[in-house]
Amino acid sequence: MFYYVLKYVLLGPLLRLLFRPRIEGLEHIPAEGAAIVAGNHLSFSDHFLMPAIIKRRITFLAKAEYFTGPGVKGRLTAFFFRSAGQIPVDRSGKEAGQAAIREGLGVLAGDELLGIYPEGTRSHDGRLYKGKVGVAVMAIRAGVPVVPCAMVGTFEIQPPGQVLPRIKQVTIRFGEPLDFSRYAGLENQKAAVRAVTDEIMYAILGLSGQEYVDRYAAEVKAEQAKAAPVRTFRRPRR
Repeated sequence: MFYYVLKYVLLGPLLRLLFRPRIEGLEHIPAEGAAIVAGNHLSFSDHFLMPAIIKRRITFLAKAEYFTGPGVKGRLTAFFFRSAGQIPVDRSGKEAGQAAIREGLGVLAGDELLGIYPEGTRSHDGRLYKGKVGVAVMAIRAGVPVVPCAMVGTFEIQPPGQVLPRIKQVTIRFGEPLDFSRYAGLENQKAAVRAVTDEIMYAILGLSGQEYVDRYAAEVKAEQAKAAPVRTFRRPRR
């Protein structure tokens, strides 16, 4: 119930007023039945802008950290995500990935829309990174279409580390649904799920116009963090 209050009363109208999103291809979202909406992930704002313009309810697999933050801010964030019907996902390790797939399949079994960011994390530099195969496993196993989505301009309004977004128009594009029924029964085949994932990422790339990096974003982030110089502070002389 609170999901629709947020969408139509509290948050949705405000987002439309402030960011005046330009929406393209909304007709590609199925009016009923299960489907996956797979998009690029450039900003924290993505969590709010896409659901605000889709007529149907959409449930996202959200990282568990959003539900476990400390202090007042952490509790408010957890309350918001739970109220919006988002599902916490532990992203540490292979078993965590299997749990996320089970949760996603549960949403699809209810003939609902499932939102997912195949990159697995926000892009730290605005580029599009290699997709993880969980989206392919769910699409094949559930036998549902995948609607590619591109958020354009959200990195500029709220890049990582920026608390409040800039007020600027953004564009949200949806592509034609992708049908992977030809891969039925192959969700355990590495070559098949890699091919499906790459096709999804290529469709997102065509909508977003981003530069593509054939590596996982989390790996690149970790390398850059490790290579960053360590700052040392000397006590001032008296």
